[in-house]
Amino acid sequence: MNARALLYPLYAAQLATGAKSFRDNPLIGSPALNRRGLHTRRVALAHNLAGWRRSHLAHLLSPEDRAAFDRDGFVEKRDFLPPALFSTLRDAVLARRAPARDMVQGDTITRRFAVDPAYIRDVPALRAPLADPVWRGLIRYAGSFDQEPLVYVQSILSHVRDAEPDPQTAFHADTFHPTVKAWLFLTDVAEDEGPFTYVPGSHRLTPARLAWEQAMSLKAPGGVDRLSARGSFRIAESDLPSLGLSAPRAFAVPANTLVVGDTFGFHARGPSVRPSTRVEIWAYGRRNPFLPFAGLDPLSTAGLAERRIGWNWAWRDWLHARGWKGHPWRDVGPKTPAER
Repeated sequence: MNARALLYPLYAAQLATGAKSFRDNPLIGSPALNRRGLHTRRVALAHNLAGWRRSHLAHLLSPEDRAAFDRDGFVEKRDFLPPALFSTLRDAVLARRAPARDMVQGDTITRRFAVDPAYIRDVPALRAPLADPVWRGLIRYAGSFDQEPLVYVQSILSHVRDAEPDPQTAFHADTFHPTVKAWLFLTDVAEDEGPFTYVPGSHRLTPARLAWEQAMSLKAPGGVDRLSARGSFRIAESDLPSLGLSAPRAFAVPANTLVVGDTFGFHARGPSVRPSTRVEIWAYGRRNPFLPFAGLDPLSTAGLAERRIGWNWAWRDWLHARGWKGHPWRDVGPKTPAER
C-alpha cells in the first residue's frame, strides 16, 4: 500500500468540508466520481444549505438590500460612513506603518495588514464600520453565517514588476459554494485602474451554471489551468452569455463606497492600464458549507475573532519553515499601504 492510499480516509472526510482542490484530493478530482455527479451534488447541497441559513439571517438587513443581493449577488453602498469619520479613518490607515504581508501574482502585489487588537488600538476609527449594523448584516447574509469575518487593510499595487498579467484579472468563482467578501474603498477607484468587477446574477445556481460546473469538474484537474484545478474555476468573458449572464459590472466608485458580494459569483480584478494603488478595508468569511446552522462559531467571540489572522499567519509560517506547506503571504516587515 502506498503512502497516498493511507490518506484516503482523510480525502473522504474532506468531502464533507469546504475542500475544493481537484488536484490535491483524488476523490474531489476523480473523473469517474464526477461523471456520477459528486461535484454537482456537493455544489447543490451547499447552495441549498446556504439558502436555508440565509432565511434565518434575513432580518439583519433591509428588504431593499436583501432584494438587491438576491438579484445581483452584491450590494453597493456609497457614502457609507459620515464624511468626517471617513476622512479620519482614511488618513489614519494611509499613514500607519504596520507589519505587512505581500503576495505577488503576475505584475501585481496584494498587500495585507491584519486588523488585530494593535491595529484597532492605533486606528480607533475602525471600530465604527466594524460595528455598523449594515456592515454586519450584509456580511452575514451574503456569507450565510452569523460569524465575524476576517478583516484586513488591503492594498492592490499594480504594475510593480515586468511580468505576466495579474491572474486575478480572469473571471472566476472563489469556490463551489457561497462565500462573502467585502470592500470599503479608502481611495477612489477609476474604471481603468483595477476596479473590482462582478457579473450580476452569477451567484445563482441555475441549471445552466450547474451544467457548467459538471463540465468543468470532468476537465479538472488535468484539462484546466492551475487555479481552476485548485477549485477556483475560471471562465472566459465570452462564455458568460451561454450561461444566461449579463455583462460584468465594474465598480469604478468614489472612496467611501462599500461593496459586499457572494464570490461564488464570477468576479475579477479589472485590468489597470498604468501603475495604480487601490486601498480598502477588506473582509472575508468562509465556513464549512455543509453546516446546518448559521451560528455557533466560537472563533467569532470578542477577544478571539480579531486575533485569528495572526494565528493563521504564524501557523502557516511554521509549516512553511519545515517544508510542509507553501506560504504565498511573505512577511515584508513594516510598510504603509501605498508604499512600493
